[in-house]
Amino acid sequence: MYIENKYWNNYIGDTDDSLNLIAFLEDQAGDNISFSEILKQIGLHKQGENFRKTVSPLGFTNSIGIYVDFHFAIDVLTDLAAILLECKVSGDVDLHELEPFDTASHRIKIIAAPEDYELLDRVLSDFSSNPLAYDICELVPQEDILEMAEICESLRQELIS
Repeated sequence: MYIENKYWNNYIGDTDDSLNLIAFLEDQAGDNISFSEILKQIGLHKQGENFRKTVSPLGFTNSIGIYVDFHFAIDVLTDLAAILLECKVSGDVDLHELEPFDTASHRIKIIAAPEDYELLDRVLSDFSSNPLAYDICELVPQEDILEMAEICESLRQELIS
């Protein structure tokens, strides 16, 4: 997996929000999933272009009727950006590789339109420049959030190129 160790499980992909995102992706009917549809289905579209403060509720009701919530919008967006990069480089991603303990093998591909890449470019650029303005700082030590911002900038550059 291309993103393994470079991005995934390196401040990206290693939170409760990450596990919930993988559960969401696993719960989808098809193998090709629209990036903008993901944003709508979990409520991220309500953020507009401001991912600094999470607009509640963010979440989804899974196929067995349980509501699963997300805590930090920027956390979910950085995870989606990394998964999208994996799809861009490798063609698709096996959800089992993202979370090997509770997830069966299921290959998916996230499809993004040019405007989706533009949104990611703007939001990841803002996070990289202003990480301490984001609500995720409530749980992450300053040193770690600054390192996460550097990783997100690298991810942004690679994803947008």
